[in-house]
Amino acid sequence: MIKIGDTVPATTLMEYSEVEGEGCSIGPNPVDVSKATAGKTIAVFALPGAFTPTCSAKHVPGYVEQAEAFKAAGVDEIWCLSVNDAFVMGAWARDQKTAGKVRMLADGSADFARATGLTLDLTGRGMGLRSNRYSMLVKDGKVLTLNIEAPGKFEVSDAATLLAQAKG
Repeated sequence: MIKIGDTVPATTLMEYSEVEGEGCSIGPNPVDVSKATAGKTIAVFALPGAFTPTCSAKHVPGYVEQAEAFKAAGVDEIWCLSVNDAFVMGAWARDQKTAGKVRMLADGSADFARATGLTLDLTGRGMGLRSNRYSMLVKDGKVLTLNIEAPGKFEVSDAATLLAQAKG
């Protein structure tokens, strides 16, 4: 399992882009984790699934609301990771109004989740292999803090906890 001081896995996530931009087209675009974290401080939070109750009502909104405070604390970007496809993450981004605040990144095949060792088997609930709920502060590709939730809990991966760590 990934721990403080480790380098984040060199995997590729996918991000749905609503508008044509520099080097990216409308639709799913690859995000090379190693390149995207180089020289930056990233607040990462991961959760079991898009549009699920706790994730939609509490987890994502907390980070959206605190986006400016994270920037003031020296965080360059906030990433939300979920084992969903980029189309679902794009729709969820629209629903949660994350544009310009939180990057909604798809870990469609759970490559990142498996590489970190932070998986959650929800096969019995019809969801298959998912990401555990956690947050971490990443600086230049290295894990500075890591907050892993116990199964079914939402106590340590919230925006307030990670923001306090970013300020610390």
